Amino acid sequence: YSDFSENVENYVVNVPANNDDYAFYSECYYGAGPADYNYFILGSYKNYYDDDTYLNYLASQKEAIRLAKKIIIDNDIKCDLEPVNSYVYTNKTLGINTINSNYRILKKYANIKLKKHLPIPLKCERAIEANDTFVFHPVKFVLSLTNIIKNKINIYENTRILGIDKENDFFIAHTKNGQIRAKKIVLACHYPFFIKPYYFPFRTTVEKSFLVASEVDKTRSFSAINIDRDVLSIRYHKNYKNYMIIASESASLSKNIDNVKKRDDIIWKMRTLFSPNIKYCWSNHDILTSDGIPLIGEIEPHLYLATGYNTWGMTNGILAGKLISDALQKRYNPYSELFNPLKDEKGIPSLIGYNIKNGYSFLNTKLIKNKKFYHDDVQIINEKGIDYGLYIDENKKIHKVYNQCPHMKCSLAFNYQTKTWDCPCHGSSFDIDGNVIYGPSKDDIKIRDSDQFTTSYR
Repeated sequence: YSDFSENVENYVVNVPANNDDYAFYSECYYGAGPADYNYFILGSYKNYYDDDTYLNYLASQKEAIRLAKKIIIDNDIKCDLEPVNSYVYTNKTLGINTINSNYRILKKYANIKLKKHLPIPLKCERAIEANDTFVFHPVKFVLSLTNIIKNKINIYENTRILGIDKENDFFIAHTKNGQIRAKKIVLACHYPFFIKPYYFPFRTTVEKSFLVASEVDKTRSFSAINIDRDVLSIRYHKNYKNYMIIASESASLSKNIDNVKKRDDIIWKMRTLFSPNIKYCWSNHDILTSDGIPLIGEIEPHLYLATGYNTWGMTNGILAGKLISDALQKRYNPYSELFNPLKDEKGIPSLIGYNIKNGYSFLNTKLIKNKKFYHDDVQIINEKGIDYGLYIDENKKIHKVYNQCPHMKCSLAFNYQTKTWDCPCHGSSFDIDGNVIYGPSKDDIKIRDSDQFTTSYR
């Protein structure tokens, strides 16, 4: 359900000097990650731009749907492709005007209807229904693509790119096991590991959502998401059993650090609104851009970026593949300027707002280190001006780590749900012994051998 392309990070595509031999480098196993399922909703309810740009974005999403269907059908990919009705709705009276205004723009260009109810008994003041949308299983889709291309390119799993330098006409990509020379590089990643060029952390923010799957008697052929502050996304999945999946409790990372409370909140929502048979619960990170448009294109000569899909990773991820492919081969693409990361920033007010929020998040990590939800098994202490995080496991063993993210120096928060130290600024995560699990941080927070363990817990 959460978007596959947004969660498996630090992918790098390598194009060697001869431009004929391509390789794909993945930090982890290709097709691994917390991703499960996703759906397409026609268009966008966030109108950041004028009508022409809005409709151009809509056309790009329809093109992505067409591309996805063509790839799946032409290659006979078994990924549970299924047409469903999709709904963008509001359960607030104040949201009716937003739904109506979007409907007036979209009705000339899309097969949609205006509704006052959803297919299930859930409060709905107004909704837009689109009946030419689809669901499919992205992991099955990606693994099938792997089988199709594996004889044409090399795929290197568990190969994290730690840095990129420029040497004459080549890029040098650094890994733990060696260097990769390439004339062109595509960074199709969740969160880029670098700050320069492009200063990505100042152009985006990270949203965290919580999801839960519950067993139900039967599935329904629809998906839905509301436009209200308390976001609720709904869809169904049928495997060996029938499941209803909801996503909610979405907020910036700095506001979503009490993972146990958020887990309990979404479980309560599922049980009271839909089904008590909870089977799975997890969380998801999404990269949000200041203007709501993904960042896909060249950020400096021969260095390409594809990320910031704003929760719509399956459409925008597929579109990114087409955009980057066309750019590499110098083919015209009607959407290249819309997604160009270097286009004139039309969302300056949003960009300023993002950086104010990001600055507040950073300061908040420094001012409030011992969180209210910490128990006696977690504590932040300071020794000789250095902050450390302490965690006592069930065997009474103390695990001590540096309490500062190597990426941009935010203080870390302990996640009781996953037993990890998480960065509330950009989403890096570390295990209880300080090993980096996922970035953007490239480095661990382990205590060096030269450091002395002098702490007595509390």
